[in-house]
Amino acid sequence: MNIVVCIKQIIDPEIPAEQFKLDATSKRQVRGGLPLVISAYDQNALEVALQLRERAGGRITALSLGEPEAQGAVKSAMGMGVDAGVLVSDPALTGSDSFGVAHILAKAIRKIGPTDLILTGCVSGDTGNKMVAALLGEELGLPSVAFVSRIEARGGRIVARRVVEDGYELVEAPLPAVASILSDDSNVPRYSKLKDIMAAARKTVPVWKAADLGVDPARVGPGGRRLELRDVAVVQRDSRCELVGGETPAEQAERLATRLRELKVI
Repeated sequence: MNIVVCIKQIIDPEIPAEQFKLDATSKRQVRGGLPLVISAYDQNALEVALQLRERAGGRITALSLGEPEAQGAVKSAMGMGVDAGVLVSDPALTGSDSFGVAHILAKAIRKIGPTDLILTGCVSGDTGNKMVAALLGEELGLPSVAFVSRIEARGGRIVARRVVEDGYELVEAPLPAVASILSDDSNVPRYSKLKDIMAAARKTVPVWKAADLGVDPARVGPGGRRLELRDVAVVQRDSRCELVGGETPAEQAERLATRLRELKVI
């Protein structure tokens, strides 16, 4: 089974909030000097792919669209055991919306070659979009299953365990197909082995430009956006601490309850 996993490099969400900045002009996160990681749900997708390969054999390719430094994300995926990686990076593609991203990824997947299964994270860890997997399926003309926690391959088809509001459902789809992955106790990302990290560091990650893929210029970049981003802002929250005294625990509890009522919390 040949699998492509689409991954995105984002700022580490564990950084202190005061380090998070937005560029006032581009409305994009300021990355300079901050640690970068693979988006969390994309890591779950990588783990699902690795488990499928262990059971059914095949090859896994990590595909990323981003800045040149996103080679680090691709190599991190290869350090987990992924066979190969590709980075699509071109200033002409910067600023593409979800429709443009799906168009670019579809072109790259076709260039990679015959693929049985395309996996993505169910939501990006920075912008929070949940659209790319479905749009990618549309671009490729393939069935798409969203919010999948587990996948089994059965004779040219997949059986996906899909999370719904009151439990889960099993969905069967023919291959090739697209699936977006969420976290589950069965797909916790494995730790990379030192030998795999070192091997990945020695490998070359091909970098493809827009011209290499034959993307439609009218569908990518700021000029190709179908979604208008009007504004992005960091929510400012003011917090303060108030100590409630008392001679005994009972007195402290009474004063706390009284203060909470005054603040209309309870």
